[in-house]
Amino acid sequence: QVDLVESGGGLVQAGDSLRLSCEASERTFNLGNMGWFRQTPGEEREFVATIGKVADLDYYSESVEGRFTISKDKANNVVYLQMNSLKPEDTAVYYCAASPRYSVDPRQYHYWGQGTQVTVTS
Repeated sequence: QVDLVESGGGLVQAGDSLRLSCEASERTFNLGNMGWFRQTPGEEREFVATIGKVADLDYYSESVEGRFTISKDKANNVVYLQMNSLKPEDTAVYYCAASPRYSVDPRQYHYWGQGTQVTVTS
């Protein structure tokens, strides 16, 4: 069973926008807390945003605060990451993940998607 499937990545220019989607299985979506992380070659996986089970509380890394927005469609078990004003330093593979805990720590996330590449050129 595939639990999380990301889509929406691509090649864009600085200042452009992209919206990533993460289709979740019912069991992963029902864990309640969904997150987006990103990773570049040779680096550790970095927290980007999370949205919680309680009141859809969202939280962002300082590097994306004010530019990215996480949201979820509960009817269809989909989590989105709207990315605006993209910068070259946003270039990475973006991963969707699910956790029973509201956390920025990737070790707390039990289920992961395969990732989608986002490349931002200057």
